[in-house]
Amino acid sequence: MTTAAYRRVIAFLLWVTGLGMAARFATAFLIVALPTIVSGCAGAGVALLGVGAGVTAGTGVDYTLNGIAYKTYTEPASDVHVATRNALKRMSIPIASDTATKDGWDIVANAGDREIGIEIERLTPTTTRIRVVANREAIFKDRATATEIIAQTGDALDDRIATKQAKR
Repeated sequence: MTTAAYRRVIAFLLWVTGLGMAARFATAFLIVALPTIVSGCAGAGVALLGVGAGVTAGTGVDYTLNGIAYKTYTEPASDVHVATRNALKRMSIPIASDTATKDGWDIVANAGDREIGIEIERLTPTTTRIRVVANREAIFKDRATATEIIAQTGDALDDRIATKQAKR
C-alpha cells in the first residue's frame, strides 16, 4: 500500500470514528508506523513481537484484563492447597483466613498494603485451577505479586512430588 493510500485510510478512520485530537494522533501514528516497522526488517518485527514476553511466557500464567492471575495444575486440589500455604510461608506472607468451599478453598493473606485473595478450585480429581489477585488500595492490582505466588506454588508442588517419589 502506498503512502497516499495510508493517508486516505487514516483520514477515513478519523472521520468515521470522530475521535478527539489525542486519539487521532495515536491512531494515525499506529497506522503509519506499523507498516513501516514491519516491512523494514523482519528481525525488527520479530523482536517487537517478543517484547514483554519475558517472565510470563515461561510461567504459563494467564491474566484477565483487570490483573487477576490464573493457572491450572495437574494435581489434586488438596496438594495445590498445601503447596499454596507452603508458598505463602516461604514468602513470609501471613494467612488471614483459609476457608474450605464446595469446590476447594479460599485463602486471604496480607503482604504490606496488599490484600491477596487466592481461590483454589477443583476441576477434576486431578486437575486444579488457582486464581490469585493481589489488591492494592482497592483499585490497583499487583500482577507481579500474584505471578510470584503462583510460581512459588508451582515450586512447592514440585517439591512435594519429588518428596513423594523419593519415598517410593
